[in-house]
Parts: sequence; structure tokens; C-alpha cells
Amino acid sequence: MRRLIVGSSILFGFACGPAAGPIAPPGDGLVTSATSQPTAISKPVTIAREGYARLDRATFNRLATRLNSSAFWVQDLDKDDTVDPDEVASLLFFPDSPKWVESGAFTPAFAAAYEKLVAAATDAVPAGADAARRNAVRGELDQAASILVKANLKGAAPNDVTFVRNMQEVARLVDELYETQTGVAKLAASVGADDESKSLFRRNRGPQCKTPRFEKDAACSAIAGVKDPPVDVYPEALQKDAAFCKTLEAHKDAKKLLTPFTAVRDSGGKLTAVGYEVAYSAQMKKVATALQKAATDMKDDKEKALVAYLKAAAKAFENNRWQPADEAWAKMNSRNSRWYVRVGPDETYWEPCSQKAGFHLSFAKINTDSLALQDKLVPVQQKMEDELAKLVGAPYTSRKVTFHLPDFIDIVLNAGDDRDGLGGTIGQSLPNWGPVANQGRGRTVVMTNLYGDPDSLIVRRKKAESFITAETARSFTDEGGAGLMGTVLHEATHNLGPAHEYTFQGKKDDEAFGGELASMLEELKAQSGAYYYLYLLLDEKVIDSLAVERTIVDNVVWSMNHISKGMYSIGKRRPYSQLAAIHVGFLMDRGALIWQPKAKAANGSDLGAFSIDFTKMRAASVELMKNVATIKAKNDKDGALTLANKYVEKGSVVPMEIITERALRFPQASFVYALDL
Repeated sequence: MRRLIVGSSILFGFACGPAAGPIAPPGDGLVTSATSQPTAISKPVTIAREGYARLDRATFNRLATRLNSSAFWVQDLDKDDTVDPDEVASLLFFPDSPKWVESGAFTPAFAAAYEKLVAAATDAVPAGADAARRNAVRGELDQAASILVKANLKGAAPNDVTFVRNMQEVARLVDELYETQTGVAKLAASVGADDESKSLFRRNRGPQCKTPRFEKDAACSAIAGVKDPPVDVYPEALQKDAAFCKTLEAHKDAKKLLTPFTAVRDSGGKLTAVGYEVAYSAQMKKVATALQKAATDMKDDKEKALVAYLKAAAKAFENNRWQPADEAWAKMNSRNSRWYVRVGPDETYWEPCSQKAGFHLSFAKINTDSLALQDKLVPVQQKMEDELAKLVGAPYTSRKVTFHLPDFIDIVLNAGDDRDGLGGTIGQSLPNWGPVANQGRGRTVVMTNLYGDPDSLIVRRKKAESFITAETARSFTDEGGAGLMGTVLHEATHNLGPAHEYTFQGKKDDEAFGGELASMLEELKAQSGAYYYLYLLLDEKVIDSLAVERTIVDNVVWSMNHISKGMYSIGKRRPYSQLAAIHVGFLMDRGALIWQPKAKAANGSDLGAFSIDFTKMRAASVELMKNVATIKAKNDKDGALTLANKYVEKGSVVPMEIITERALRFPQASFVYALDL
């Protein structure tokens, strides 16, 4: 409900890294064009060189993923097309983690692994009954490119190294807990014996395929004949009915059954809500013990706020009472801790009904670049709330807001619901429930080290140039500032106006709209704020008109990427895809965004492209924000469905097929993690 998820493609609308220099031409083996895309059955690679130059970097990493190997070629630093010891990382969250390099040289383990990669470059799936499934799995794996998130902690103080090691253990335990919630843990023993099936199951956190080209392929699964497993938070028998979520929402005990920190159990034919501390008692206690150890081992006197939160979170994992942990967490910020930790159950997107909070861990280093932006935004945050309340009108009234604006963080590792197989979260506002959320005292963060790598930036620009005209592309930048502002405003808007804890006529949003629609509307409101508040900041002289235009272009391109994923996934609304379609369609109807079917795209080859009329964008953004926020303020389900039906379903003005074709020429992003300690 409160996180900004970037679509699975490498391109995203918010370049959250530091300002980048000029972008070099594509190279280093990066797949960037339609002609070089892998298909469901990859063509054999011709081996024409010798030694460690037999595989280019993209092929090395693609095959390592297929073989479920933790070896990763980070970058060809010396541009010699040969993998060298200082260019290799060992990835986390893989079944094997041998030392690839020792004393500056490759180990025998790396030599053996390299030979397996070379052999895999020319192998084919054996003919037989399982061939179609394995070929589809290979195609699914090949449709993504691994993007490295590497934390460099070399030379860190011993206390910090100990803390990182402790958080790795927390991550391992949170993964186990989350995979029990999702039902995936029960399937691990049934995964195909081949390497590609094991890799798919590991990467996608389950057997199902997730790339747009393969998610609907009946053969594509890590386990023959199995797609999504039944989740553990609802009875398995109940989930055999495709409409079970609506059945629960209509149940006489719906308020109890659909509370976020419970699992629904069938007790003699009666549905009951069982607290997480009972449903997952043993695993939660293990996490609590690990968190308590991390708190005890943290000896830095400057980290009192962090220690207080770790202790409070440990207690919450024992008793399932999360408000004290939220209070301790809200007192942490980029000025009193060098670390960012959020651990517990928060978001609900992961499960079919979008009601139950999934366990996760976000662990990061604070990026102090956020302090300057905070100093600019804090003085206007109350005005942001007041202006939105004035725009919406009755029944909504302005309230005092004191949320943190925002902390920038550099991710060290993610676990549980935070580590997606494809794409990733670049912004988040938490908590979703309780006094801290309701009183606007939550924390907003932006993940600044995701998608800022050279590979992502190259593909990001190429995709943008396939969607927009050359004139509009003049306002597209490879620097992080434009996209960063959009992310910040999205996350800030989660704390403004009618949010999750807001009630109208006694109902919160999920009770009025149902979990799926409520989730989409909350994200729609937040992303509408990424347009609307630009003009308030412009009027307050926080940003200039150039920043406004650059952010708008980034917002539009972000929408294109999410539209390409499709509006539904196995019958469930994709919140970001649907809000993106609503934004694009709404702005098209107001003339602020124009589809020109005969115009050349900025890449000079695609026919048909979008242009932006910036003179109409302000009025359109205000109207959009008023429309969406009013729907939420009045729990207007009919209004929400009217908006969604007009722009999401077939017949929309949005050229979805063209957008999808262009987006899917490029590889999807799959984040992998490494530590340099």
C-alpha cells in the first residue's frame, strides 16, 4: 500500500542514483536491442576464444543464473573482454557460496564453474516429456538481466562488521518465515532436479514464471504442473474458490478475519483469525532472538535509536504487537543513526486478497544526501496537507502532519517480501496501520542505489527514446534528480490526505473498496501527488520549472513501463500497471499527453510516439489529484470503478499493445546482492 515498486524492466521512471555523467554507448555485453533478445529456446553460443575470454559478460551472467551459480561478473573494468579476479563477486541468497577469488587469483572452484558455464553455452534440453517445461524455464530466466546491489564495507569498524553479519542472519530467518507465509516452503522438495528449475524457484520465490512473456505460459514452472501455491495465511480448501477473497470480505466476521497481522484458520468448519505470534510462533521467536543479539552486539553509543528499535522489534516478533516497534522506529532518522532497518510484517501486495501483512527486512546504510532536501521540504509539508484538504473539500479536513521527509538509503540487502524476483522497491512509506501512520508520524525512504548502475541507465534511456518524441526527450535526463523528486513526492503523498487509517462512514479503504482496489487507489493517489505537488514546490521556489518538466517526463516514462506488464496477474489487479494506465489515459483526454501515431520516436526508428504539452499539465494534474483524492475521501467505489474501467479495460485510449511491444524488447531487471566486507 505504501511502497513505490519499480516494474520488472531495467528501465524505471525514477533514476535514484547519484547524478551520472555522460552515458557511454552500449557495450560490455549488455543486451539492449530486440535483435539480441533471448527467446524461449536460446540459440547456442559460438565459442571462438580461449581461456577466460570464451564468454562475454552478459552470457557469463545469463548462464550463471541458469546454472543457479553465485558467480557474477560485475564489470569488464579493463575492457579486455576477459573476466579477471577483481571483476567477480560472490552473490548472496544462492545455495552455493564458494570462494571464487583468493589472494588476487581465481580459485579451483571458479575454474570448474567457468568450464560448466562454457559447456552450458552449447547444451540443449534433452528431448522428452519435460522438454517444453525446461525450455520455457530457460526462456523465463533469459528474459531478465541480473543487476548487482553490492555494499562495499571494506575497512569498516569491527562493530559494523558484526552488525552486518547479525543482519544477514536476521535476513535468513525472515526469508524462512516469509516463505512459510507464501506457501512456497512446502514446495521446495518438489522442484525439478535440473539447475534452471532450481534457479527459477530461488529467484522468483516460488515455481511460477513472472516475466510478461512467460507468466501465462502453461508449461513455464519450476515444478511440472504447478503455478502459484496456496498461501499459508488462508485455509488451502478455501482458496480453491477463485472468488474466495470476496467471500471473506462478505463474511459476517470480515473485520476480524481480514486484520493484517493474523492468519485465517479453519477450526471445525468455522473460520477464525489467529495471530501471527501463534500461527508462526517458532519462526518468529528465532527472528526475535536474532534481533536481540544484533541489539546487544551493537556497542556504538551513537546508535541508541537503532538499538531501541531492534529491541522493540524483537519484542514485537514475540507478542505480535507492532505499535511499540513503530514508535521506536519512527524516532530513528538520518540524523541519529547511520543505518536503516525495517523488519516485520508490512505490505499486503504479495497475497491474493491484499489484506495480510508480509514479513520483510530492509537493511541499508543512510545516505546523508537526503538532509539538504529534507531541509527544503519540511517547511512546506503542512502546506502540502492543507492545500490537498482544500482541493478535496468535505468530508475531508486537514490534519497536522509530522512525517519524516524522506530518508535516502543505500540498500545493503533485502529479505522476505522486499526481495522480488523481478524489479524492486525504490520508495516506501511506513507503517501502514496504527497511531504512527494515522497521525502522520511515519518514515518515508527512497532507495538511492537501485537502478543507478551503468547498465540500467543505458537501457533506461533507450526505452524512453522508444516511447517519446525527440522534442519531449530534450526534457529527459540521465541524472538522478528528476526521477528522485518524483519518488520523494510519491512517498510523501502516502502520508497526506485520506490515507489507509482514514475512515468515512465507519469504513477504512479496504473495507469500502476491497483489498485489491484499495491498494490500487492508494498508489494512484500517491503517484498523482508526484504530479500535483510539483507545482506547489514550484510556487514555493523549492524547485524550478526545468525540474518540473524533467520530473513529468520521468513520471510518464515510468507509467509506460508499468503498462507493459499488463493490467492483471492471474486475475488480480496490478496496482501500478492500472494506476499508470489511468494516469496516461487521463492526461491524454486532457490534452496534456498526446499520442502522435505518425510521429517518429526519439530513437529515430519507431513510428508513433508521445509528446507532452507542458502548458496543460498543471491543470490536468490538479484535476487528477482532486478526482482521485475525493474518491478516497468519500469511499466512492462506483467512482473508482468508473475511472478504472475507462482507462484500464479494453477500448481505452491508451495504446497498450504498442507500449508493451517496445518495453519488452529489453531485459527485465533482477536484483542480486553481494557484500564486500
